[in-house]
Amino acid sequence: MAERSKPKKTGPGKKSKSSGRLPSRDDILKFIAESGGKLGKREIGRAFGIKGEDRLPFKKLLKELKDEGLIAKDETKSLRRVGELPPVTIIEITHTDTDGDLIARPVSWPGETPPPLIVIAPDTKRRPKRDSLDEPPAGVGDRVLARIEKSDDESYPFEAHVIRRVGKGAERVLGLLRRAKGTKIARLIPVDKKLRVEFEIAVEDTNGAEDGNLVLAETIPGKRHGIPRARVREVFGDGDDPRSISLIAIHTHGIPDAFPDSVIADAEAAKHQGLKGRVDLRDIPLITIDPPDARDHDDAVWAAPDTDPKNEGGVVAIVAIADVAAYVKPGSPMDREAHKRGNSTYFPDRVVPMLPERISNDLCSLVDGEDRACFAVRMVFDRNGQKRGHEFIRGLMRSAASLNYKQVQQAIDGNPDDIAGPLLEPVLKPLWAAYRILAKAREARGPLDLDLPEYKIDISAEGRVAAIRIGEKHESMKLIEEFMIQANVCAAESAEARHRPVVYRIHDAPTREKLMALAEFLATLNLSFAKGEAVRPANFNRILKAVDGTEHDRMVSDVILRSQAQAVYSPDNIGHFGLNLRRYAHFTSPIRRYADLIVHRALIAGLGLGKDGQSDDDAAGLVEIAEHISMTERRSMLAERDSKDRFIAAYLEARIGAEFRGRVAGVTRFGLFVKLDETGADGFVPISTLGGDFFHHDEILHALIGERTGLTYRLGDAVLVRLEEAVPITGGLRLALLEGGSQGKPAGRSDRQRPPARRGPPRGRPRGKQGAPARKPDTRR
Repeated sequence: MAERSKPKKTGPGKKSKSSGRLPSRDDILKFIAESGGKLGKREIGRAFGIKGEDRLPFKKLLKELKDEGLIAKDETKSLRRVGELPPVTIIEITHTDTDGDLIARPVSWPGETPPPLIVIAPDTKRRPKRDSLDEPPAGVGDRVLARIEKSDDESYPFEAHVIRRVGKGAERVLGLLRRAKGTKIARLIPVDKKLRVEFEIAVEDTNGAEDGNLVLAETIPGKRHGIPRARVREVFGDGDDPRSISLIAIHTHGIPDAFPDSVIADAEAAKHQGLKGRVDLRDIPLITIDPPDARDHDDAVWAAPDTDPKNEGGVVAIVAIADVAAYVKPGSPMDREAHKRGNSTYFPDRVVPMLPERISNDLCSLVDGEDRACFAVRMVFDRNGQKRGHEFIRGLMRSAASLNYKQVQQAIDGNPDDIAGPLLEPVLKPLWAAYRILAKAREARGPLDLDLPEYKIDISAEGRVAAIRIGEKHESMKLIEEFMIQANVCAAESAEARHRPVVYRIHDAPTREKLMALAEFLATLNLSFAKGEAVRPANFNRILKAVDGTEHDRMVSDVILRSQAQAVYSPDNIGHFGLNLRRYAHFTSPIRRYADLIVHRALIAGLGLGKDGQSDDDAAGLVEIAEHISMTERRSMLAERDSKDRFIAAYLEARIGAEFRGRVAGVTRFGLFVKLDETGADGFVPISTLGGDFFHHDEILHALIGERTGLTYRLGDAVLVRLEEAVPITGGLRLALLEGGSQGKPAGRSDRQRPPARRGPPRGRPRGKQGAPARKPDTRR
C-alpha cells in the first residue's frame, strides 16, 4: 500500500509539507477534529498539499465522508466531524443541572443527531478578589467562546472552559407566571420543554401579570449560582385559555404572526386579474378537491380521454393553480414578508398564513363560480400512465365546484350527494379513469410506501378539544396526490429544459450509517436487507410487504421511517428518493409555500409567459432562499407538533388515572415512549418505574432488557398504561406501565456490547422528551 502523507499540526491557512499523495480518511477526520476556525475544502486541501491531478480524487474522498455521515457542514458552512466539537467554539448556556453546574450546548452543530450537552468547568483561574469593574461570570442565557475538552462523564461528553462572553442568547422566555398571595417573588415556568429551569421574578418586574398568566419575559443577568432572574415584558392573559396553546407555539418558535401595515396595504391594493393576456379556461369544468376543513383552495383538476387517434386509451389532464405570482411581485412588501415566513403554519385552531387574507382567501382562492387567474399545466398520458408531453398556460378559470375527499369518494362508490351527483358522469368519472391510468405508472415506479395513521384534533367553538380521531383515508386523496406530483414533475422538467435556476424539492437516500443500523435490526427478525447494493424505495417496500399484518408491522414501519432523510429545498437537484423521481419541484401550493412561488416565477420567465417572472435577484439568491425556506418549514413542523402535544395534554388532563392501550414508539436509556392508540399522543414511562430489575438499552434491538429477568420492552410492543400526569403548558404526559413486555435472554453484566445498566432518572414532571419517537418526514408531496 502506498505511503500516505500526514499533515503537521496546523490550523486552517497553514500549509504542511506533503508528498502530493492523497491523505487517508483517518488523517482527514483527525485534522477536522483538531482544527478550529473556518474549515472548508480549500483549507483542508491546503493543509495536505493537494495540487493538480489530486484535486478531483480529493473532492471525491470528502464527498464520500459526507455521504457516510462522518462529516457535515455546520451553520457557518465549515466542515466538522459529526459527533465532534472544534477545540474552540461558541456555546450557549441553557440551564443548570441538579448539582448546580451550568450546562450548555453548541450554537452550531452539524448533522442530524441532537447536539451534545456540555458542562461548564469551574473557573479556577479567576482572581480571589474582584473589583466592581470586573465582568460578572457567565450564567444561563449567555453565549460564550469556550475551549472544549472531552469528558469521561456519560451525561456530559464535553467540558468547556469559558474564554469570554460574546453576547446573550435566548433572552426572551415564554412561560406561566406563578405567585402565591402575599409573596414578593414570582416564578416563571417556561413552556419550552428544553428549558429545564425556572426563573425568579421580583414583584416590581411582573408588569401587572397575575398568577396563572401567560407572559413573555426577558432574562436578567444574575448570580452565577442560584435561580436565574427575569422580568415580564408582555402579558398574554390566562394561561388556561385554550387559545393560548397555539400562541405558545407561535412565540416559542419565533413564527411571525402579524403582518406589517405596508404588507396589508400592498395586498389591499391588488386588483382581480382579467382575461387580458390569458387563455380562457372557464368552459373547462375544473373542480377543487380538499379536506373538509381546508383553509385555502389553490389547486383544481380536470381530466378526459385523449381524442388524439395516435394516443388510443390515453388521457389529457389539467392541474390549475392559483396565479399568486400575478399579485405578489418580486421585491414587494408582500414578497419580502412571504420570504420571511417561508410557508403557512397550521394549528388545530388557527392558521398563520404566508400571505394576507386578501390574497389567500380572496384573489387566489379558487372559489366555485368565480373567475380566478390561474397558472395551469396541461398533461397528456398514454394508456400506461407514461407522460407524452405537457404545456404550461396562464389562464382564467372558473371552478365548477368545491368538493371534499369524502364527497368524491362516496360519489365514485355510488352514493353521490346533491353537489357531487350532477358532476359524477361529466367530471368525476373521467377524473377517476385518469387516476387509474396514472396509478399504473406509479406502481411501476415504486415510490416508498409508508402508510402511517394520522390523528386529527377537532376544536369546539370555545377553542377546546372536542375529539381526537384517526383521520379518514380515501382513495380520492391519492387521486389528488398523484395529479399534484405529476404537475410538480412537469415544473421541474420545464425549468431545467429552459435552463432556469429553480429550487427543487430534494430527498436524499438514507446514509450508509442508517442503512447499517437498519440491516442489523432487521436481522434480529430474520429479515435480510441488502445494504451493500444501491438502495431503492423497492428495498424498503419489500420489507414492509413481508411484515404487513404481522405483529412486527408497526415496529418495522417505525424503524424504516427513522432511517429516512428529511426532504429539503435546494437549487442543486439530486432527485427525490422517496418518490423515486429524478426531477421534482413544488409548484402546486404557492399560497402557502414560498418555494412554489419561486418555481412559478422561474417558469414564467423561462417560458415567456409575462413580465412578472423570476428576477435577477431571485435567480442569484436561490441558495440562500432554499436554506431559509427549509429552515422555516422545519420551524413550522416543530411548532405544529408542539401545539398538538399541548392540545392533547389539555384534553387528557381530566383523565388522570385512566388506562390506555398503546404501542412502544421510542426506546431510550431513560425509559419508554408510548403512543396511545386512542389519541396518538406520545407519553413517557420512566425507566425507574419499570420494576426492581436493572435494564440495559440495546440500540440494535431498540429494546430495554432486564439484567436478571430478561424482561424485554421493545419498539412496537403492545402495552397497557395508566396516565399519571398531563402537563398542558409543556405538552408532557407521564405514564405507568401496567401490561406489556416479553420474556427474553437476561442482559448479563459480562455483555460488553451493551452500556451500563440504568434505573433511569427520578420521577418528576414530564418536562422534556429525550429520545422522542420519530415523526413522519416529508418524503412525498
